[in-house]
Amino acid sequence: MALSSGALPSGVAVIRLSGPKAREALLFMTGDLPKPRTLALRKIGADRQLDHGLVAWFPGPNSFTGEDCVEFQVHGSPAGVKAILRTLGDFGLRLAEPGEFTRRAFENGKLDLLAIEGLGDLLSAETEKQRQQALARYDGRLTATVDAWRETLLNLRAEIEARLDFSDEGDVDEDLPESFQSELSALKHSIEATLASVISGRIVREGIRVALAGAPNAGKSSLINALSKSDVAIVSDEAGTTRDVREVPLDIGGQLFILLDLAGLRDTASKAEAEGIRRAERAIADADILLWLVAPDVDDTTKPATSARVITIGTKADLDDRTGFDLTVSTETSLGLDALITRLSEIGGTLAGSEPALVSHERDRVGLQNAIDALAQTRAGLADWELVAESLRHASQALERLIGRVDAEQVLDRLFSSFCIGK
Repeated sequence: MALSSGALPSGVAVIRLSGPKAREALLFMTGDLPKPRTLALRKIGADRQLDHGLVAWFPGPNSFTGEDCVEFQVHGSPAGVKAILRTLGDFGLRLAEPGEFTRRAFENGKLDLLAIEGLGDLLSAETEKQRQQALARYDGRLTATVDAWRETLLNLRAEIEARLDFSDEGDVDEDLPESFQSELSALKHSIEATLASVISGRIVREGIRVALAGAPNAGKSSLINALSKSDVAIVSDEAGTTRDVREVPLDIGGQLFILLDLAGLRDTASKAEAEGIRRAERAIADADILLWLVAPDVDDTTKPATSARVITIGTKADLDDRTGFDLTVSTETSLGLDALITRLSEIGGTLAGSEPALVSHERDRVGLQNAIDALAQTRAGLADWELVAESLRHASQALERLIGRVDAEQVLDRLFSSFCIGK
């Protein structure tokens, strides 16, 4: 059992039960069973009324967890909810662990590991693109793709195994069918095409990292505050104020951007400032977009090499009408801020892609790459059918791990540690 809704007090509180005693607990608390999957108004309590609310009964296996499930929708009173949970505890139910309902759904075959990861992404989604991408994974689109790959692999393995196990049978040809290599190549290309979208998927899920860099007092913190419309960064005329990497999330057109306020780049004798500069250089190397800021009242510094998309910005445009920059901005007058947001949105669209990516986790990248490597070994070893059979088996195992049919426990333990109680 668990409180599956938000913090109390609230307008409505949802208490969820799952397991073999759920049906008995519902009878104990309300006296009868409502029609399955239909909300019914009931007095809730055992020997005394604790609340008046709606109840729902979901007999297994047609439920989220695959077990008998019950939901109480009651008033969100802290005292009322505690009384109901205490009564259910006295009846013999225990509080659920974080993610335990979803784990039971996995163990009962209601969800696979890919869908569970999609559900976890959906619960933490903050932007529209994150929601779309997480929902595509949770809805089983990636699972359907992986299942199609597995079916092809089974057919290829069957051709090899038949020749290994029944080579002396007259109805098994000695040579592989002409379609074998073409199917093998098509499978490898299909997995490679999906793997190519992992970068855009990661960008949607984790956000586009935008590093604001330049000399000290170039206006980085002021620009961060102006874009986020809050005073999240300390602004001072004293050079070297920013010593650490500050991350500020920003939703632009449904895409998450992570603005990085960095220490100004310069030579310094201060150990603390030097460490801040080292961290800034590392953040620039890992950034997807670099905003290189140049101010009229400070000397520019050397721009570091980076693979990120670079936008050169002339700051403090209210002090000087310089040209030669990609954009000019003024945080005092808001000049150029809308143009900068538009430019970030345009670049973000190219980095994140127009359609939701099905792969976005490091586990996706590793699993698909392992399958591709195994298929490459298959093509290289076609002269030895035993080696081919082994390579195809490794490719199948890589896909099985993705879905969670093998070696799932460690992934589940890590995944569910981030789930909320009641989900």
